[in-house]
Amino acid sequence: AREDHIVPWKSAYLARNLLGGDTSFVLGASGHIAGAINPASKNRRSYWKAEGRPADPDEWLEGAVEHKGSWWLDWAGWLRQHGGKEVAARGRLGSTKYEPIEPAPGRYVKERA
Repeated sequence: AREDHIVPWKSAYLARNLLGGDTSFVLGASGHIAGAINPASKNRRSYWKAEGRPADPDEWLEGAVEHKGSWWLDWAGWLRQHGGKEVAARGRLGSTKYEPIEPAPGRYVKERA
């Protein structure tokens, strides 16, 4: 995310070069949390996307196009292209070896720190 204080976007962009392969870089607006979790139904944010892999993050941003809305829909499209066949969700959690401990969301979510 553009204003992320935990993972500065330019560092994240440069890390892309370490991965190699067919990668795509999308830059979300806002900070670490809001830039990552805003649902697609909320058109309060935007994101940037560009073709190519310039070495310089600022050069990438200059060539990027801003898209209104959440980056989630773009990611869903990427997953459709690169992912495998969709399968139905399992009807039951756990397995014969590992039974579920408790129903979701689990007590750790409800406990106060």
